[in-house]
Amino acid sequence: MREHTRNFAIINDGPWGTMCARVGCMPSKALIAAANAFHARHSFQEFGIRGRVTADVPAVMRRVRALRDDFVRGNLGVTRGVETIDGRARLLGPGVVRVGKKELRARRLIIATGSSPTVPSEWRDLGLLTTDTLFEQKTLPRRMAVVGLGAIGVEFSQALARLGVDVTAFEAKLAVSGLTDPKVNAFAIASLRRELSVHLGVEVKIEKRGRKFQVGGVTVDQVLVAMGRRPNIEGLGLETLGVPLDEHGMPEVDPHTMRLGTLPVFMAGDVEPRAAVLHEAKDEGTIAGLNATAGRVRAYPRRVPLAIAFADPNIAFIGKRFEELDHPRVTEARFESQSRAVIAQVNKGIVRLYSSPRSGKLLGAELCAPAGEHLAHLLALAMSQSLTLAQLGDMPWYHPTLEEGLKDALKV
Repeated sequence: MREHTRNFAIINDGPWGTMCARVGCMPSKALIAAANAFHARHSFQEFGIRGRVTADVPAVMRRVRALRDDFVRGNLGVTRGVETIDGRARLLGPGVVRVGKKELRARRLIIATGSSPTVPSEWRDLGLLTTDTLFEQKTLPRRMAVVGLGAIGVEFSQALARLGVDVTAFEAKLAVSGLTDPKVNAFAIASLRRELSVHLGVEVKIEKRGRKFQVGGVTVDQVLVAMGRRPNIEGLGLETLGVPLDEHGMPEVDPHTMRLGTLPVFMAGDVEPRAAVLHEAKDEGTIAGLNATAGRVRAYPRRVPLAIAFADPNIAFIGKRFEELDHPRVTEARFESQSRAVIAQVNKGIVRLYSSPRSGKLLGAELCAPAGEHLAHLLALAMSQSLTLAQLGDMPWYHPTLEEGLKDALKV
């Protein structure tokens, strides 16, 4: 916005700073990094390293919060010199917003109100933890239940278990982390079950008994609810815009313009359900900002879908998911005997690639593999360039690297 106009203001209710920096990807990765560093002690013997290592969990949590605060301070710098208004906004129509007793009028509006953890109403007074409150804990309890095994639930379940917490995880679906490929899903579940108790296909009830909780027949000291996030639209006044709303109260948003119908109103970020990852939210903010300041609204292309869960091994999907494709050609790479993976004691993983049977063009992939975050980026780059399996296989592959492990899935 500020590159194209000075005539705008930001209205914000509650703490400033992105969800990613405050309660999402950044503090969670700090927790995961500490957990993985401590977990590495299990391979010391194999490497010929001797000695006992302990985890100072309160110190771990202090470091997570310190890093979190630095990240928040960093991204707040972008609002310096911009008119900012603290308060809860309510739309009164396509160009009118009320904040407290003040009414503001604008030619264009961008709605980027973010999201909050989903917690069923019957659980909200039980004192459960969410991904927004976990990082404020001074230490961690001995036994925890995690409800929800999407990407966030998977990451937290494994990190908590690696820091010494006895974790029992529950998921209503039979798949974890958004995986749709049965073989990759089965591999990811088996990997998790080596470190924690996993219950799939169950709807859990939570009862508070004194200072303990009863969850799915298991007694725990605390419960982390990781059932996804919901857009912050309650009381926002979307109904005043005159556009149809779905059963969740959300309008339809054009993903290429971020526009609501023909209105001078745009939505971006976590408030738009398709953008639950930072790089997509950033793109949406850019598109919304450009169109809100331009003379005419333009449609912009979107990136190849890419989502990563920073479990160990990493879980990711790129491009089209398995369930979205009709009889693709499926090729596979495994890492049990891959040389670099064996050397590093990370030799467990599977990558499944989906390509067109006729053209060989790479269409999508799902994986649970070491260095999966890097493999996923390579595959996303290949898909963005419309490469075939053969063309990707002809690229340089340095030996010995984990990336080289993809070659088995590229043979045609």
